[in-house]
Amino acid sequence: MKGIVTRRRVIAVFATLSLILLTFMVLDLTQAFIPLSFEKAFWALFGIGTNTDVIIVQRMNLPRVIMGCLVGAGLGIAGAVMQAVFRNPMASPYILGLSSGAALGAAIGMTVTIPFLPTIVLVPLLAFVTCMATLFLVYSISRIGGRVPTETLLLAGIAVGSFLTALVSLLTYLAENQMQGIIYWTMGNLTNAAWNNILIVAPLMVAGGILMIACSRDLNAMMLGDAHAMDLGVEVRKVRVQLLVASALVTAAAVAFVGVIGFVGLVVPHILRIVLGPNNRVLLPASLLGGAAFLVMCDYMSRVIAPSTGILPIGIITALIGAPYFIYLLRRRRSEVGWD
Repeated sequence: MKGIVTRRRVIAVFATLSLILLTFMVLDLTQAFIPLSFEKAFWALFGIGTNTDVIIVQRMNLPRVIMGCLVGAGLGIAGAVMQAVFRNPMASPYILGLSSGAALGAAIGMTVTIPFLPTIVLVPLLAFVTCMATLFLVYSISRIGGRVPTETLLLAGIAVGSFLTALVSLLTYLAENQMQGIIYWTMGNLTNAAWNNILIVAPLMVAGGILMIACSRDLNAMMLGDAHAMDLGVEVRKVRVQLLVASALVTAAAVAFVGVIGFVGLVVPHILRIVLGPNNRVLLPASLLGGAAFLVMCDYMSRVIAPSTGILPIGIITALIGAPYFIYLLRRRRSEVGWD
């Protein structure tokens, strides 16, 4: 009976997340300089309606919504993986400084010109390199006698992230001609999403997501401890490196094109872990779907919450939701589902 209830709960959660995602995708498609009705936006998605409606939905809004799905899915599953790898419910790409590291690389790519590398390639490449460097720097700083204490990991991530954010601010100040664009980008936004960007982001997100989900069984064993995982035949170091590289890959791809969007990888997987339990074979796909739904919902909110002031950067919305939740986690240091 317990297995049946669990299976029903999993189906119910995935169905709910899918419904939320589809609903807010259509709602987000209605938001433009000429607001559309829900019905018009839905039919314009299939090419039915006036030419204006079809152009607004398919050429202007659809790339933004698809980019939101890709970025949200990548950040959601990356957060779930990092929480499991570090066995820490407060680990996420943003909290551990990975987003700031990727932002530094992307900012350098925006301000530096390399003749044989176009900007569309240079920006994500540098974002990935600096993101990986940040990951190993934070991990090295927080590693004490073969252990990585929770408090040390968080403090190292916050300290390194703050330092890298200061460097991004310095680059922004020095790049006078591009200052406004970089400032708006660092707040996180999907407004400038385009099909050529999606053609780069989508393969990276798909590759990273597949790799992480493929390692979910080994990740379950690693959550019981490295020694136990090795007894079960898991190559712990190899799997850990693969998962961290995949997490850095999707984080860098997200930050390179939409800027710094925090707390998606913290809030979504943590809530789903409480609902679904610690089984990563279920949790990782759910975090992927939940991250997409959460970010598209936040994008819709950023466009309707204060229409008189224009479009709010989506990073502001995710921070307003995620920061209080992070404080709640810091206050609540008791055992939760899936954590010892």
